[in-house]
Amino acid sequence: MSLSRLKAVVFDWAGTVVDFGSLAPMGAFVDAFAAFDVAISIDEARVPMGMAKRPHVAALLAMPRIAGEWQRVHGHAPTEADIDAVYAVFVPKNIAVAASYADLIPGAAATAAAVRAQGLKIGSTTGYTREIMAKITPIATAQGFTADAMACTGDVPDGRPTPFLMWKVLTELEVYPPWAVVKVDDTEVGISEGLNCGAWTVGVAVTGNVFGLSQADTAALSAQEFALRRRRAAEKLAAAGAHYVIDGVADLLPVLATINGRLARGERP
Repeated sequence: MSLSRLKAVVFDWAGTVVDFGSLAPMGAFVDAFAAFDVAISIDEARVPMGMAKRPHVAALLAMPRIAGEWQRVHGHAPTEADIDAVYAVFVPKNIAVAASYADLIPGAAATAAAVRAQGLKIGSTTGYTREIMAKITPIATAQGFTADAMACTGDVPDGRPTPFLMWKVLTELEVYPPWAVVKVDDTEVGISEGLNCGAWTVGVAVTGNVFGLSQADTAALSAQEFALRRRRAAEKLAAAGAHYVIDGVADLLPVLATINGRLARGERP
């Protein structure tokens, strides 16, 4: 057993350990709204990412432009029934594409193995439902990433940014106090989840939702455009309160060492 003061790392899924760019839900959101003759953009669909998906739909319908378009098309402001209707169309679309976006992000398997080698446990939280995760976890496991505990939307009364999913995972892992835990996430609301739990937080800038491009599209960027998008993503995650921001999970291990050093000096998140 390592002398590490940290006890666990809790990872988000899409954009953090699988689905480079967090692309899977985007088309499903656009298509779901199109079914109601309301056009939304990929950039708009990304704004609430990290939330449970029904609250995500509600947040989209609360955006002034989208709410105005809904009013124009349907003759009334969006209602709770409308949220339910869009969500009911979205869910099967997301389930249908989830397995196609389950490839591990580079470094995820090696990082998980190194975390375990240090004697730490691995947890995970997600804005996805268990039905969606059932399509993803077997593929991730086959590629070398598994979590010791996972909490999904629907497992607790309210999801991110509350700490309830984190508390559920830490209870299953039998890990406390929360300052001995690191939450790794590519969304602002996921960072808030970690902060509200009392954990250290690490934002993932390049592989995740804020950067928002596939691995191939990221590689095709000019050095100037890459640097600009990277800076903007890092600034958003830092503004959300992330203690550290990295490009991707492949860069996590030095941060864990730094946090262990801070804990050894009596520092807390």
